[in-house]
Amino acid sequence: MNILLSTAYFAPVQYFCALASCSRAFVEAHERYLKQTYRTRCRILGANGVLSLSVPVEKVHGEKMLIRDVRIDYTLPWQRVHWRSLVSAYSSSPFFLHYADEVEPFFRQRETFLFDLNMKITSLMCELVGIRSEMLLTNAYRRAESGTLDLREAISPKKDAWPREGGAFAAEKYYQVFSRKFGFVPNLSILDLLFNEGTQALTVLRSSAQHYGVEAAYVRRPSP
Repeated sequence: MNILLSTAYFAPVQYFCALASCSRAFVEAHERYLKQTYRTRCRILGANGVLSLSVPVEKVHGEKMLIRDVRIDYTLPWQRVHWRSLVSAYSSSPFFLHYADEVEPFFRQRETFLFDLNMKITSLMCELVGIRSEMLLTNAYRRAESGTLDLREAISPKKDAWPREGGAFAAEKYYQVFSRKFGFVPNLSILDLLFNEGTQALTVLRSSAQHYGVEAAYVRRPSP
């Protein structure tokens, strides 16, 4: 099964569940920029509940600006804010120290374009989790085709359902540091799953895929 995804900033569990369940994923590189989506934001769980972290971008000129051309705005110290928020939320999680050195450089180094930052993040997350699906960029705006599951707009902060043919997303529960306070909160950033479950993250993704009938055949367990 092939899937079609948008780019995303530390994408939610649902996004990586899709990646773990396909043989080939196409990331849309020629769509127009859309505000208030996972392209610029992620959701984590801290002591005060769910927190949304957004990447500021420079002013977008015109409604047809391509996602590849969107530049990150470094006027405000958003990298420091994001990293401090992650440390506050996950420093006591079981695997934070194991992965912190891998993740922290994203909050020191400066990428010019949002798309480039997101692709580097997604590639590293796949490596750490153990997802080996082939991930390609579209060379033109890609229309949904037979045999390809289009999730570009389905994976959104505004809705939790996949397209009808993909079934409804149902997240497998896993350990969360603040679950006693808030209960289990599904579909947070992949960082929430990684910091809390470590090498078991792939098992959680595989179990979630089974809930909506997707065969997660294209995955492997990461090395300890």
